[in-house]
Amino acid sequence: MAILKAFKGLRPPEKIATKLASRPYDVLNSAEAREEAKGNPYSLLHIIKPEIDFPPETDEHEPVVYEKALENFTLFKNNGWLIQDDEEHLYIYAQTMNGKTQYGMVGCAAVEDYLNGVIKKHELTRKDKEEDRMKHVRITNANMEPVFFTYPAVAEIDQIVGKYVRENKPVYDFVASDGIHHHFWVIREDQIIRDIIARFAKVPYTYVADGHHRTAAAALVGNEKKLKNPNHTGKEEYNYFLAVHFPDNQLTIIDYNRVVKDLNGLSKEDFLTRLSTCFTVEAKGNTIYKPDKLHNFSLYMDGVWYSLTALPGTFNDNDPIGVLDVTILSKKVLDEILDIKDLRTSKRIDFVGGIRGLGELKRRVDKKEMAAAFALYPVSMQQLIDIADTGNIMPPKTTWFEPKLRSGLVVHSLD
Repeated sequence: MAILKAFKGLRPPEKIATKLASRPYDVLNSAEAREEAKGNPYSLLHIIKPEIDFPPETDEHEPVVYEKALENFTLFKNNGWLIQDDEEHLYIYAQTMNGKTQYGMVGCAAVEDYLNGVIKKHELTRKDKEEDRMKHVRITNANMEPVFFTYPAVAEIDQIVGKYVRENKPVYDFVASDGIHHHFWVIREDQIIRDIIARFAKVPYTYVADGHHRTAAAALVGNEKKLKNPNHTGKEEYNYFLAVHFPDNQLTIIDYNRVVKDLNGLSKEDFLTRLSTCFTVEAKGNTIYKPDKLHNFSLYMDGVWYSLTALPGTFNDNDPIGVLDVTILSKKVLDEILDIKDLRTSKRIDFVGGIRGLGELKRRVDKKEMAAAFALYPVSMQQLIDIADTGNIMPPKTTWFEPKLRSGLVVHSLD
């Protein structure tokens, strides 16, 4: 059963919370982070992407960059920009986008739950990305950013959260530059904390929704500390890491699309002919076409949108991986026709989150930087859970959760 733990969070004063909170480290490149933090000394980007405080040509993996993360973290604490709560609390973090609000429970997950499979994952991680975040956790001795978890909804927890947010004013309540409304409550009442933890202890599994590398890094560093401590008791703070847990019925996965740089030497006509062996191909003209059901795709190429509907035999609805549209596209188009074998390493393909809209796919093809674009129907939460429950792994770049968590509203110290 899943462990949820209260902790003494490090939090910004209300008056600077909006300036300090930032987008996650992995949704911005260094140049974008540098621009976003320009003129804002409070931005958490100075800690989670400390290369922005160096000249642009600086390698973000240099030891001096990680040391800068610790220097800036220490500065934030000394300046009173991050202040530790006196007592252990749980926190509620809600986000509103397009009129819909999702409510997450902020607490610590257990390293042991990750190692023994109570926390389930659906993506592979890359060792270089794991090590990057591990270095960051080691040097700061903190989880600077939460990971994004989901769990099978529990009505009693929903009721407690609903009552609490109706009866209490949030400590942070602001609309970020991207239009997402963020709300944050501190649960200080011991009895409510105990009630939530007791109900959460009946949850059989939790699932990594977003932040697989941060999750792995946090758990592996915690386990390192355990192995290096001859007086380890199991109660140390390093046995836990920062997570926001959302009920599965409140989350939405949006599409995660693909653009390719070339057609593997094929003409447009030959490419469409090859596609017709696996798909029903229909030209839709120059008006953006969005897939409307599972196994339906859209293709944009040379100023024209097409509907692609996978033919029977190209998918297996009884296989949690074989049913996925990313599997169909990867196997039947990217691999067999375009000869793109490894989505993780190929330079001929790029991925575009659905939050950017299908207009972004059109733009990149029209600019001739890409030859064709494919839009997919979004994966469902049930598909994600089925894959994690069966021990399977999704193909790369399958899920895109929106809205993203803001980092910096609460930090977890490993001391």
